[in-house]
Formats: sequence, structure tokens, C-alpha cells
Amino acid sequence: MLIRIVRMEFEPSKVEDFHKLFEEVKDKIAGFPGCYHVELCADAAFPNVFYTYSKWQHADALEAYRSSDFFTETWARTKVLFSGRPLAYSLLTNE
Repeated sequence: MLIRIVRMEFEPSKVEDFHKLFEEVKDKIAGFPGCYHVELCADAAFPNVFYTYSKWQHADALEAYRSSDFFTETWARTKVLFSGRPLAYSLLTNE
């Protein structure tokens, strides 16, 4: 299994826009083939920093999602809200 964590820093005035966008797309992400789980976590110290935490069957499933038109469109809508560069981490587990 692959865990994907993406750290995103948003313009403070764009946080609500991001929340609305995430609510709109989270079920579609979770329904993507090979995705077992997706959730949004807020940074405890910085109110404009969020993390997505998702579980994928394997790296190929994540890559198929990242290559999809849905991801391309969603990421385009998300990245215009950023105030800093996103960071992504992929972790392998034995689950």
C-alpha cells in the first residue's frame, strides 16, 4: 500500500474556497480505482496549511489518478489558491 501526503499552503483569503473545492471532489477521489481512503487534515499551528492524506493500492494506481483529466482539472483549480509551493510525500506500508 502507498500513503500519499500532500502539504499545501493557501492564501488566507482562499482557505474557504479550498474547503469548498475539497468537499466537491473528495468523494470522486475516494472512488478512483485503487484509492482506499482520502481525508483532509489541518495544520495545528498554521490555519492556512492543510494536508491531504490518501491511501492507494500501489504507486501505479496513484499515477493513473495523477494522469487523469479529473486530477489535471482539480489541480489547476487548487494551485491558484496557493501561497507557497506544495510538498508531496509517498510512503510505502506493509498493510
